[in-house]
Amino acid sequence: MSLLLSGLLFCFVSTIAQPVSLNTQEFAKIAASGKVQVLDVRTADEFRSGHLNKALQANWLDTKEFNDRTSHLDKKIPVYIYCLSGGRSAAAAEALRSKGYKVTNMEGGINAWKRNNLPLVGNNANVKQTTMAAYQGQIRSTNIVLVDFGAEWCPPCKKMEPVLNQFMKENATKLTLVKMDGGVETELMKALKVDALPTFILYKNGKEVKRKQGIVSKEEFTSWLK
Repeated sequence: MSLLLSGLLFCFVSTIAQPVSLNTQEFAKIAASGKVQVLDVRTADEFRSGHLNKALQANWLDTKEFNDRTSHLDKKIPVYIYCLSGGRSAAAAEALRSKGYKVTNMEGGINAWKRNNLPLVGNNANVKQTTMAAYQGQIRSTNIVLVDFGAEWCPPCKKMEPVLNQFMKENATKLTLVKMDGGVETELMKALKVDALPTFILYKNGKEVKRKQGIVSKEEFTSWLK
């Protein structure tokens, strides 16, 4: 076999050797090998709440931070990347591949990692989640309860803050607001089929009557009360 053909074959094999994505169990095995660079592309607060052992962190939502930090990654070593649910890391992976990095994304992110009872490290890695019984108690605390599944690091959630604050200011005597941290309450979200942040659920006398994912106007919230 000629040297040219051998070289082309090596390049082809190298290209297909690293998968584009892996499930959490497969990802965990390779991440634990110490032979790859593990990159968390969530925010610093998310990272502190619990992360993979020896993971690096570069916030995908902060372009400068992400570019500055990832510029120090070694292009010769595969990058195994993850976020909360897989969306941000998929986008970050494409950006890194365009710069010549070999990148594998973790399917389902930290949410899937927790569902499979895989270990995390960090100050708040083992924060106790709200039980369904406790949640049921909260939504029955008053006749009308609005539940907000969101997070401080979630851009649309931040956009909803002034809208939600104004709505509650105008309707504080009519309902109770319950805020649930989407970065923590993964089991509750799974049980309630809350797939993205923010998600708003309105309960009347403990029964769900309205639900919407994403941006909601103050006027729409008001219409829910009728």
